[in-house]
Amino acid sequence: MGEAALKRVTVDEFLAWHGEDEQRFELIGGEIVAMSPSMPYHGAIAGKVAELVGQRLKPPCRVITEAGIRLSWRSDTYYLADVAITCTPLGRSDWSVPNPVIIIEVLSPSTEAKDRGIKLLDYRHLPSVQSIVLIASEEQRVELWRRGEGAWTVTELEAADRLELVTFGFDIPVEALYDGLDFSQGATAQS
Repeated sequence: MGEAALKRVTVDEFLAWHGEDEQRFELIGGEIVAMSPSMPYHGAIAGKVAELVGQRLKPPCRVITEAGIRLSWRSDTYYLADVAITCTPLGRSDWSVPNPVIIIEVLSPSTEAKDRGIKLLDYRHLPSVQSIVLIASEEQRVELWRRGEGAWTVTELEAADRLELVTFGFDIPVEALYDGLDFSQGATAQS
């Protein structure tokens, strides 16, 4: 006898479901997917980017960590981005970041395929998003995706470069995102 079909859920059902304490989940194609706990380098990089960007923003713009991203054209998908920036006032009861302008994902071996192959494609279709930043957690490397006239451009950055966030008129040294992290020992085995 075959296995029972997996029940697919909507975003509204997903958000009404509370999950397990301390566990993070995303909804992909109607399926609730548990997220691995962040390794220290991943969390340190996400925290540092939130700090560096947050201190340069002027209200009403703000940084949101573990940012809920809802896709208006899909009722079966809800992502948690590492960091998002919005300039739209936040609702007290809304689980999603309204009109994200920049979305930032820290890539790990366990998340990179999903972040690049699924989430990046969807993020590019959000009309409010002007930039998407993918930050490596195993080496000092950043990809900056920027919306242009009818097309997206991608710029690869290394430690000596600067991450330019033109939407807000400032830039950040890439090496500052990795402040205090030691990559001299080779791969960090982050996930």
